[in-house]
Amino acid sequence: MLTSWMRRYYLLVAVVITITVSAGSAKAPVPDLNPAAISYKLPDQINWVHAPNGSDSAVLAGDPSKPGMYIVLTRWTAHHMSHPHFHPNDRYITVISGTWWVGTGTKYDPDSTVPLPPGTVVTHFGKQVHYDGAKDADVTLVIAGEGPATQTPAEVH
Repeated sequence: MLTSWMRRYYLLVAVVITITVSAGSAKAPVPDLNPAAISYKLPDQINWVHAPNGSDSAVLAGDPSKPGMYIVLTRWTAHHMSHPHFHPNDRYITVISGTWWVGTGTKYDPDSTVPLPPGTVVTHFGKQVHYDGAKDADVTLVIAGEGPATQTPAEVH
């Protein structure tokens, strides 16, 4: 049985996917949309922030650094992966484009990762060790969770 928060998350992810897919094929914005009723950004208007780990992110809702729900669009660039780590809270991820490679455990082993194609829905359970990223091509994800979205390293060499 889905909790109220999870139902809202899945509805919001569906709306984000619909807007992202339809915005990519939009010719020009309709000038008479009521801004009190709808807000959108075309793909070239998304404010991506590059991180040193090879990922780009754009906050869509909330603030991942503060308590409360957040939604982030994340793009892993090709040939970049995280190392084993965990988050304090559950995170709900949908693969939008590309193949996302995921692994579990404290030993970093990219060869043991599993490919997840577009449309896949994933739950990263809080306090459970995992690593992930992109191999030969970029991958775009929608990540939703309860902040603060901290990351704790957990790699054993």
